[in-house]
Amino acid sequence: MASSWTGDRVRLRAVEPDDWTAFMRFADGDGRRPGFRLDLPRSAESYRAWAKEQAVAECDDDRFRLAVEATATGELVGSVGSHRTGSRSGWFECDVTIGADHRRRGYAAEAVALLLRFMFAERRYHKCLAAVFAHNEASLALFRRLGFAEEGRLRQHVFFAGRHHDLVMMGMLADEFDQRHATSAP
Repeated sequence: MASSWTGDRVRLRAVEPDDWTAFMRFADGDGRRPGFRLDLPRSAESYRAWAKEQAVAECDDDRFRLAVEATATGELVGSVGSHRTGSRSGWFECDVTIGADHRRRGYAAEAVALLLRFMFAERRYHKCLAAVFAHNEASLALFRRLGFAEEGRLRQHVFFAGRHHDLVMMGMLADEFDQRHATSAP
C-alpha cells in the first residue's frame, strides 16, 4: 500500500470541482429505478455547485465525502463517506456509491476498508454502521464480506416506488475490523 488512502484497486481523494460530470453520470446513467428511490432530475449547475462545495468543505465533525478513483486508470468510479456521527458514543455511519459501469470490481470493498481504517485508527471511533435497503442483496453481501453483522431491521422505514421498504442496519466494531483486516504497524 503506497499510502493510507491508496489500496490495490482504489485511491481515496478529496472531491474536486471538475468531478461534477462524473457524479452527474453516476446519478443519471445508473438505470436502477426498479426497487430504488427516484429523485427529481438535477441540473448540471446543481452538480457543479455540489462538487465545488465538497471541494472546499471543512471536516469539523468527521462527516465528509471522498472520491473513489481507480488506481489503474485514474478514473473517478464513485464515492465513500461518513455522513452521521455520534462522537460522544464513538460511532459513525458510512456509505459507498460506485457508478454502474464500475461495479463488481472490488472498488466498494476496498474504499470502505480504507475509510474504516482511517476512522478506527486515526479518529478513534469504536463502531461503524451502514443502513442498507433490505432488497439490495449486493450491498448486504458487500457489508457481510467486510465483516459487518446485521444489527436490526427498521420495518417499512423508507417509502419509494409506491410502497414502504425495510432498512437493514449493519454494524462493525473496531476490534472486529482489526481482527479481519489486520495490517502491519508502521
